[in-house]
Amino acid sequence: MKIELASRMTPDEARARAKDILARVRLGEDPAGVRAARRETPTLAAFAEQFIEEYAVPPNIKPNTRRLYCDNLRKLIAPAIGSLKLDAVTGPDIARLHRKLGKTTPTAANNMLVTLSSLYRFAGEIGLVAKGFNPARNSAIRHKTEKKERFLTLDELRRLADTLRDVEQNGLHWRLTADLDPSRAKHRAKPETQKIEVSPFVLAAIRLLLFTGCRLGEIMNLKWAEVDFERGTLNLSDSKTGKKSVILNGPALAILSELPRAGSYVIAGQDPNAPRASITRQWYRIRELAGLDGSDGKPPFRLHDFRHSFASVGVGGGMGLPIVGKLLGHSQAATTSRYAHIDADPLRRAANIIGAAIADAMG
Repeated sequence: MKIELASRMTPDEARARAKDILARVRLGEDPAGVRAARRETPTLAAFAEQFIEEYAVPPNIKPNTRRLYCDNLRKLIAPAIGSLKLDAVTGPDIARLHRKLGKTTPTAANNMLVTLSSLYRFAGEIGLVAKGFNPARNSAIRHKTEKKERFLTLDELRRLADTLRDVEQNGLHWRLTADLDPSRAKHRAKPETQKIEVSPFVLAAIRLLLFTGCRLGEIMNLKWAEVDFERGTLNLSDSKTGKKSVILNGPALAILSELPRAGSYVIAGQDPNAPRASITRQWYRIRELAGLDGSDGKPPFRLHDFRHSFASVGVGGGMGLPIVGKLLGHSQAATTSRYAHIDADPLRRAANIIGAAIADAMG
């Protein structure tokens, strides 16, 4: 077993190292075998690609989770500690990266820990590291993050409805975006005379998010085969919590019944046999026109906030947390309890009854 180059170590240092190796051999270890195995152990970055291809695929995980894992591994983890051998990564290595990311993006830092923990569980299952070896586990205290809860007020609902109708009839005014080279747009028509027609599927997606309380992925991946007009339900074959049924109200049924069928997916895109990629860019323009982009000092209204708005209307209307949780498809009551502070109507009704009785007694 080679210890080191003679030019890098003195004879006394070499003898001391040799005695240490011989002592480990007498205790039953195989230092040469350990060294050979370590050479064969892949780097974290190399194994990350194997993890993505072999494990991080449906049905093991959801498509959105796969995208999150890919982004975390390729953009955050590999550039920072990807050159380390898989079994040489330590808890302090991960903790330092977690602290660094947490200064600006605490949620991304916490997600990074989850990704690494999943990666090391897979590495243990296939024997690349000792089972149970997981430097991401308990390596760092997770950053505290605030739950973002943004609800539409009645005035905001009216503004959004007016904006959607206007965009439906007149389209969006073309404008030069910040990431476009002005020289490439010199031959375009003047912005005031150029209109961009917004797809009816984009507008339908926004309205369905508002009227169903569904998650964005559930609407974007919705197939016509999952729409039951007779029973007034969406029978989703897959969602964040697995199979579930969504009860449709009258407005949601009207939106679906008026929408043309351009393929197997309800929210059609370029490919009739694939879900539409995104509606985010159009939504940013629409929410700006509706004054929901944060210009009023409130947090910008996200597409996921339609789900919160649906819940807030239900709970605020006195329907109760269990009913609203069932409509949203929550698997745990604790998930719906985040809306408990809105459920003031039962208390208000009780207070009014008591007040009225006292007032009647006092004439």
